[in-house]
Amino acid sequence: MEDTLIKALACEGRVRVIIAASTNLCEEARKRHDCWPTAAAALGRVLTIGSIMGSMQKNQDEKLTIQINGGGPIGTILVDCFPDGNVRGFVSDPHVHMTYNDTGKLAVGIAVGKEGTLKVIRDLGMKDDFAGTVNLQTGEIGDDFAYYFTVSEQTPSAVSLGVLVDTDNSVIAAGGLLIQMLPDAIEEDIEKVEAIVKQLKPMSALIHEGNSPEDILHQYFDDIEILEKQPIRFTCSCSKTTMKRALLTLSKEERRKLIEEDHGCEITCHWCNEHYTFSEEELIDLENFYESVGTKHVEDQKHIH
Repeated sequence: MEDTLIKALACEGRVRVIIAASTNLCEEARKRHDCWPTAAAALGRVLTIGSIMGSMQKNQDEKLTIQINGGGPIGTILVDCFPDGNVRGFVSDPHVHMTYNDTGKLAVGIAVGKEGTLKVIRDLGMKDDFAGTVNLQTGEIGDDFAYYFTVSEQTPSAVSLGVLVDTDNSVIAAGGLLIQMLPDAIEEDIEKVEAIVKQLKPMSALIHEGNSPEDILHQYFDDIEILEKQPIRFTCSCSKTTMKRALLTLSKEERRKLIEEDHGCEITCHWCNEHYTFSEEELIDLENFYESVGTKHVEDQKHIH
């Protein structure tokens, strides 16, 4: 099934619903970062809600960054979200696998921890970014984002996120659902949504059963109005060119050491774990470029994203 995000309205337009099937993008992240099951589930949940939140941005040049650190062994989860629903991200320690003793389910809440914060940074292309921060409630991600939307954005919300990991550590089903009460919502709408949430099966289970996002919407909402459908994926904007710019941020002494002692180097993008190799000859060419164009031009290049 292709990864898809759908925006819709329910309750005669008074309730916003956004649903995402994100199995492939979560598996892509899992493979790129060599995530163990619990780390894969935690990162996948944030990537999934990130694709939803990214799609909610109004302008194509905006970017949203999610930062979570609950003090657990997994460390920081960092995800970039874009208006087209595409995402990229990583977790500090991808080699974390923990389960709850009583159920055997992945212990995402323990791995993430709840002694910390969930921070959402909005880059609107202006001089200063805008950020909203809330204390983590459970570390399970879904509950924490429901709390964030309700407290930080003053929008009562329900969030369901799920990532199903197979015995070979691969992600075999993942998805997310965001339900938000719009300003004109009435009490009946709230009661209806509460009833839906109460009977809602885990998103990963629904996806694993073969349900498409449309199937799920029609299964739980009797008056759903689909507004927009778009593909989503894990993607990164890194390239060898951007890594060359990173090399230019090193001091001259550091660059000379890479040439004369290491005879080359390898740079890894922390967002997607892509590796870029530079030979000794390429580093010499880069150094000659630095010398020929002058410091000012190189300084300008550093600020090109």
